[in-house]
Amino acid sequence: MKLNRFAGYAWGVLVYNLLVILWGAYVRATGSGAGCGNHWPLCNGEVVPRPQQIETVIEFSHRLSSGLALLVVIALFIWAFRAYPKGHPVRLGSSLSLFFIITEALVGAGLVLFELVADNTSLARAIVMALHLVNTFLLLGALTLTAWWGSGGWPLRLRGQGTVTWLLGIGLVGMLILGASGGVTALGDTLYPATSLAEGLQQKFSPTANILVRLRLFHPLIAVIVGVYLVLAATICDARRPVPLTKRLTRLLTALYLVQLVAGAVNVVLLAPIWLQLLHLLLSDLIWITLVLLVSSVLAEPVTIDSPEQSVTINNSKTGQSKLPPPTVERPA
Repeated sequence: MKLNRFAGYAWGVLVYNLLVILWGAYVRATGSGAGCGNHWPLCNGEVVPRPQQIETVIEFSHRLSSGLALLVVIALFIWAFRAYPKGHPVRLGSSLSLFFIITEALVGAGLVLFELVADNTSLARAIVMALHLVNTFLLLGALTLTAWWGSGGWPLRLRGQGTVTWLLGIGLVGMLILGASGGVTALGDTLYPATSLAEGLQQKFSPTANILVRLRLFHPLIAVIVGVYLVLAATICDARRPVPLTKRLTRLLTALYLVQLVAGAVNVVLLAPIWLQLLHLLLSDLIWITLVLLVSSVLAEPVTIDSPEQSVTINNSKTGQSKLPPPTVERPA
């Protein structure tokens, strides 16, 4: 697959947003979310604050990186509508990307303005954090689809796909639930750190423990259930759509999830150090992106073009490669 300039930019935007998301997790893990006080978009009432503590530096740098992320997605949106014709899936992907990065910014602003940061242990903060993680996944999914379609990937076709549509749809919902539970679990690890593995287990089973602590008990269980389901669903889809790309994505998804389960177990044993929390989140994001690409591969709409010599089926079931460029695509200059 040869990338044009738009596709290269779209993949770059996806990678940059991954870095911004990881930095946002670092802000939460270090308790720096209140580094700019309850001011937004200003920081401690100033456009450019004079930081007197490291928390302000961390939070302000995250706001700068998030603002740049919004700008690059706006540029992606404008470029998509200038370079691709009406009805092209790239336009849809870029529109969804812009929508979800705006909602991402609004959720972040809400956390600050309602003081759901730092040492806040309310249930409201847990709910907003769960929604934040779901929105983050949706943003990454939209950016992935935009880059994929910009690289020549075919649009999705849900009708007539049989049970694979339901298998993958349930898998996507399962990952969203897992991501939400992971966000709440990470918040509990930050607010109620354990000094030993035994203490951590005692906290989880204590009836008097905060709900954020007790919810940590369910995340590993959800992770195992969702992981087993995803591997089985991907294997079934691979058998029903035997193309090289689907097989490679199935193997990648399986490998990433196995690594993720190991990382999660080590995270518990080591009492959730910040660097491992970030690695755990990165693996989750990569699994989600791989799953979105798998869905795009399995549910790709086969397109037939009448050439002077013969009618050619584009999404070839044997090779999994496109023989001709997508119809009606106006390539970026």
